[in-house]
Amino acid sequence: MADAEIMVQADGLVKIYKSKETEVLALQGLDLTVEKGELTAIIGNSGSGKTTFLNMIGGLDRPSAGKLFVDGRNLFTMTKNDLVRYKRETVGFVWQNNARNLLPDLSVLENIMFPMRLTNTSKKKDKALELLERVGLSSKKRSKMNMLSGGEQQRIAIAIALANSPKLLLADEPTGNVDRATADRIFDIFTELNNEGQTILIVTHDMTLSSKVRRVVAIRDGKISSERILRESYRERLKEADIDWLSENTQDEYAILDRAGRVQIPKEMLKNMKLSDNRVKIEQTGNKVLISSPDEMPEGAK
Repeated sequence: MADAEIMVQADGLVKIYKSKETEVLALQGLDLTVEKGELTAIIGNSGSGKTTFLNMIGGLDRPSAGKLFVDGRNLFTMTKNDLVRYKRETVGFVWQNNARNLLPDLSVLENIMFPMRLTNTSKKKDKALELLERVGLSSKKRSKMNMLSGGEQQRIAIAIALANSPKLLLADEPTGNVDRATADRIFDIFTELNNEGQTILIVTHDMTLSSKVRRVVAIRDGKISSERILRESYRERLKEADIDWLSENTQDEYAILDRAGRVQIPKEMLKNMKLSDNRVKIEQTGNKVLISSPDEMPEGAK
């Protein structure tokens, strides 16, 4: 894949948080490539490292080791001034807590125009009005934030994140605090943006949302453990009302080999294998590899 086609390239990414008493390994050699124009969801249990990874891509946290490039730029070598420009020009961030995006004393229109004040964006008001229309809230342009519902505030937060035309839009649990109808509307906005070429990374626990995304990356214990790819038969059916996105098998799942050839087996599968210890039997038949519980162990191995 040519570098010009890559938006995010993480190789062997490590993040260690240290205190006087403890050391926490949040990322343990994470590898991930995201192409330009992708809409990708990142999932994982609390503490798996997904928000840490998103914060690194957003320039909010520094990696401890490895390599991290966004749009060809090396985040390891950026100066403080480089990071300021990077966060202003390359990435837009939508937080679960939308208070981090919104200024309560300003009107909706002023909030969207605010990030443009330090850029060369022309016709700032026209662009802000265009973004308001994009998120379906043109009628709220003069409203203050306390006059909006939580879902409306989150849609305004998306407009603010888009104000400087970021190359990469990052969203941390964007549907975490809204009802299902609003969550579906937010996903529709992301889909429309992506169809126009916007690269989007979403961290989410929303299983309905993640079941609609073309590519879902699962992080487990600080590494990519698996990926799910939306089946072709569902790609043109995102707005169909008769699909139960939670119960239907909309995606194919793939385990991911790391650079050392290791693969993480899902906990549910390990539980069903009823292993007595950490040893498994591996056999190859043609191009298939079978991992099973040992039925017979060599003499002296037990």
